[in-house]
Amino acid sequence: MPDLLIELFSEEIPARMQTRAGEDLKKRITDGLVEAGLTYSNAAALTTPRRLTLAVEGLLAQSPTIREERKGPKVGAPDKAIEGFLRGAGLTRDQLEERETPKGAVYFATIEKPGRPAAEIIAEVLEATIRNFPWPKSMRWGSGNLRWVRPLHSILCILSDDSGAQVVPMQVDGIRSGDTTAGHRFMAPNRFPVTSFEDYAAKLKRAFVLLSQDERAEHIWNDAQNMAFAAGLELVEDKGLLAEVAGLVEWPVVLMGKIDEEFLELPPEVLQTSMKEHQKFFSVKNPKTGRIERFITVANRETTDNGATILAGNQKVLSARLADAKFFWENDLRIAKADITQWTRALENVTFHNKLGTQAQRIERIAALARELAPVTGADPDQAEKAARLAKADLSSEMVYEFPELQGLMGRYYIEAAGEDAAVAAVAQEHYSPLGPSDDVPAAALSVAVALADKLDTLAGFWAIDEKPTGSKDPFALRRAALGVIRLILNNDLRLKLDRYFDSQLVRAESAANDTLASDDINALLGEIADHGVFGAAFQAVKEKLAEMPNGDFLRLEKKVPDTSDDLLSFFHDRLKVFLRDEGIRHDIIDACIAMEGNDDLNLLVKRARALNAVIATEDGENLVQGFKRANNILTQAEEKDGVEYSYGADVKFAETDSEKALFAALDGAQTRIDVALKSEDFPNAMAAMAALRGPVDAFFEDVQVNTDNDVIRRNRLNLLSQIRQVCSSVADLSRIEG
Repeated sequence: MPDLLIELFSEEIPARMQTRAGEDLKKRITDGLVEAGLTYSNAAALTTPRRLTLAVEGLLAQSPTIREERKGPKVGAPDKAIEGFLRGAGLTRDQLEERETPKGAVYFATIEKPGRPAAEIIAEVLEATIRNFPWPKSMRWGSGNLRWVRPLHSILCILSDDSGAQVVPMQVDGIRSGDTTAGHRFMAPNRFPVTSFEDYAAKLKRAFVLLSQDERAEHIWNDAQNMAFAAGLELVEDKGLLAEVAGLVEWPVVLMGKIDEEFLELPPEVLQTSMKEHQKFFSVKNPKTGRIERFITVANRETTDNGATILAGNQKVLSARLADAKFFWENDLRIAKADITQWTRALENVTFHNKLGTQAQRIERIAALARELAPVTGADPDQAEKAARLAKADLSSEMVYEFPELQGLMGRYYIEAAGEDAAVAAVAQEHYSPLGPSDDVPAAALSVAVALADKLDTLAGFWAIDEKPTGSKDPFALRRAALGVIRLILNNDLRLKLDRYFDSQLVRAESAANDTLASDDINALLGEIADHGVFGAAFQAVKEKLAEMPNGDFLRLEKKVPDTSDDLLSFFHDRLKVFLRDEGIRHDIIDACIAMEGNDDLNLLVKRARALNAVIATEDGENLVQGFKRANNILTQAEEKDGVEYSYGADVKFAETDSEKALFAALDGAQTRIDVALKSEDFPNAMAAMAALRGPVDAFFEDVQVNTDNDVIRRNRLNLLSQIRQVCSSVADLSRIEG
């Protein structure tokens, strides 16, 4: 079985595209080979800045012969039908076979497709792959029509086995395949032939090309660490930068340079970001002071002066970049110390969304909500409002304009420089978190209050203007915002009813979107919502205060806000299902808990779901669910038949069997235990009390016929089933449990 080696050699491929391009090359080639009948044992893609390489091992020398039988028209069918069948099969009439079937004699054709040489198939698949390669961006050059990410220079395509190697002949827009490649652009530019993948990789290494990106990354990291350690310093880890730099060089040469003394007092994050974004440099810090003092750069060649000229040029360019950063830093500090609120005022001219107003208006909404949330998180309301008003001030700073990824972090520096409390300053950095499933969750009360307000305002705002996620599209990262709220609540063990905050923020967002309420009216309305806790009641209570409001606007708000709030809560429940899936909690278990009162308290909901999940995992819990469903089904059918609703009202004096009497006693005892447990929100004990009913319920169904001929006994037993339903349903809606 021969091995296949393909190399597509071009000008430099952007580092960010290389890994995906290697995967696409592998998938498209191997899928095409398999579809044509060529199986293989293993395939691997490798990339460098100038080449995409694919090695396929254990390939069939040719595709197998395929015999296919096709059923045709009936014997005696019109000639046109038979001729059409023959054309499709590529046969003549004398090659057809007549066979008897239950429906009469029918023509059958046996079509044999002979196998094809691997080289012929490879040439077709490779040409199609090159012509239709899915580059994110591509270009044309010269007089050809081929589109490639950068000009394509050569195609290496060989099949090799123990007898030697052969070129797979093919061409694309005048570029003919061959068995040669080239080494490093500067250190070994001449072309040379190869006979196998092993020969190819070895010769490339001698020609100053490390074919494996992982090998290049490991080489860079080890050399950089050793250099930093030798200087008594520490390399700052950055896996993303390491992967990018490994995609910029074919022969990495690691060099370490110094940062000019005048820049060492810049915040380490500023130095690190500036060097990474502009120069692709790694940062090297002093572990004793935490200062960034040196940098690591990676050249793509060895030089006679051991990189001195390269390093000098890099240091000169870096100094110019850091001079800009220093200017931004010093100018921003001057403004922050003088009057940091001028930055927040400047945000009045920055649009957040054309339907939701400016960034300044959004900050006002967040500040108002942070004040409402402060008692829940344990923060001081005045401090929470102040922190929210300052948290996004750095969006107007020159440093964040230059490096948007530093937003929040620079705010922390600037707010502290303005003389504010450290806890208020910390909010600027922490209120954006958590940004993803692995991001840390803020724990400080002020930061939690503002982080919740920020995310809830985002969600309520986009729900108010009907810009919700659809399918896989979520341009405003609303799923991430909802997950952030969930993690903030659960990690900090917060108790809050989301509906109440949805309502208030939706009113604010609706006002921004439609300009219907003045600020005083908003405050009056939200005050009533806070007092009553129910949106409908709040509207009724505040009607007189809003008498001057146009009736159409009032009716629109009165109808839309509660509906939108319910829809937003459903979105949170869906996100919660995804979040709890990693814990092994099924959707139906969460649904059984969502059906209970208080489902807008996510902390309460999760505790109930975890307790129910633990009970359902036991034999008693699983069997009790089946018993509950049996009782519920019998009861539902009887209620439909009798046209009445059986409710708890069974009397033990009508019990005829010991198991029936035992169930009465068990239900009374369970209800008492459940009531006590639920009052203290002790869901494990409530679930355990419910699960303990398994034995009495099983015994009841084994001994007792519910639908007996005695109407009095039948009604009593149906009421007893109703009591089973009522006791269990006080803990969770077991009817929603699957299975």
